[in-house]
Amino acid sequence: MTTSTTRTRIARSDSTSDDRCDFYRDEFGLSATVDRATRRILMPVGGLIGAVTMPLDLGRRVQAGLQIRMLAGPVIERAQTQRWTFITGPRHTLSDVVHAELLRLGASVVPEGDNIVLPSPEDEQLGLWRWERALKALSDFPPQSAVIATTRAMAYAAR
Repeated sequence: MTTSTTRTRIARSDSTSDDRCDFYRDEFGLSATVDRATRRILMPVGGLIGAVTMPLDLGRRVQAGLQIRMLAGPVIERAQTQRWTFITGPRHTLSDVVHAELLRLGASVVPEGDNIVLPSPEDEQLGLWRWERALKALSDFPPQSAVIATTRAMAYAAR
């Protein structure tokens, strides 16, 4: 549940990457860190956290499908590349066939150990990364298998 205190910590115009990173760690228990060279907030994929990336148009259809199933979770948009990153539950082992299918769709499962960028105030102001659907709770992450299945279904439904 977002309170006025937490909303203020995240929405203040004078907040910094460090403030936002502290918020992600304190409020959600995420293992986020600030990269000192780039000032980006990074979160490693692994353990209880996975991620799936895809083109924006496919992402919109997938999010709609997940909403119908009451499985919609947090999504980050990177405007420059027109890609969405779905933050999911633990990484799902894919068969070679499904892996290849996702690649043909322009989608991919983020490898364990890779970092995803969480939106910082600076990134949002510059239009680089933003929350398409903000993180609400750690339990908000849909199963990665559901995101993958919905991606496959929505890609073929559009054809």
